[in-house]
Amino acid sequence: MFKVKVFVTLRESVLDPQGEAVKSSLHSLNYPEISDVRIGKYMELHLEKTDREIKEVVHEMCGRLLANTVIEDYRFEVEEVVAQ
Repeated sequence: MFKVKVFVTLRESVLDPQGEAVKSSLHSLNYPEISDVRIGKYMELHLEKTDREIKEVVHEMCGRLLANTVIEDYRFEVEEVVAQ
């Protein structure tokens, strides 16, 4: 079994209104050192072993559903989980 951590973020060129709102709130709470905030998504997937390459499967899932590749970037980490 594999544990996959998927991180999805808006591309740098895309305005992040949620991030701007959080940055503004942090400034109003007296955290002036905050220069930028970007909001993203984090997902954990557990996949059974398959004949296909795990990275290929995850790239396909991200491109088809988990990330909007027009405005979002994604990265992932794959960890093999040993049954106990």
